Amino acid sequence: MADFILLMHRDQTRAETDEAWGEYFGKLRSRGAFQGGSSIGDGVALRKSGAPAPLTQQLVGFIRVRADDLADAQGLVAGNPVYEAGGTVEVRELPPD
Repeated sequence: MADFILLMHRDQTRAETDEAWGEYFGKLRSRGAFQGGSSIGDGVALRKSGAPAPLTQQLVGFIRVRADDLADAQGLVAGNPVYEAGGTVEVRELPPD
């Protein structure tokens, strides 16, 4: 098993509902995949020297999941309210602890 992060973008074409999020989190928990997550608020981009890259405004949340491999983690996106509303969800593998 490996850890992955699902990064939700703010580009969905329809609004998602609290009920849809509850159902999705329930699905992840019942499978034992849910490892945590949160919405992401405003922030700043910093760089020690020179101008920083622009702050990415489109990232709005993340979910940490456990899956067998990248293909398995991709399957966990089905039912994600951002994805189901036409938005983008990035799936990235996290390094082992």
